[in-house]
Amino acid sequence: VRWMMYWIVFALFMATETITDLLISWFSFYYEIKMAFVIWLLSPYTGGATLLYRKFVHPTLSRKEKEIDAHIVQAREHGYEMMVRFSKRAFNMAATAAVQAATKSQDTLAGRLRSFSMQDLRSIPDEA
Repeated sequence: VRWMMYWIVFALFMATETITDLLISWFSFYYEIKMAFVIWLLSPYTGGATLLYRKFVHPTLSRKEKEIDAHIVQAREHGYEMMVRFSKRAFNMAATAAVQAATKSQDTLAGRLRSFSMQDLRSIPDEA
């Protein structure tokens, strides 16, 4: 459980870090403070990740649990609908490509057969 709390807090830290790096990375000792914060999160003696998780993350997740569940259900339904729609489009594109390939090869075959016209056959000497 401790590692789960650490990784959740660390993931939130990494998400906010992308914004804060752009805005406040010019402060003196910014990177040193950031490294000390990560060590504080990781250290079992300070319990930083556990403290942040229990004080901020868990209460927020508990408060918004119904909204999160609704979004998960909506994403599942949307994902299924999109998969069906894209599958239909992919099958239609594959069928169109197959028909076009068959038509093109049929034209090529007809062109080759036309090259063997009766005139070409008359130019071959009879052996009899």
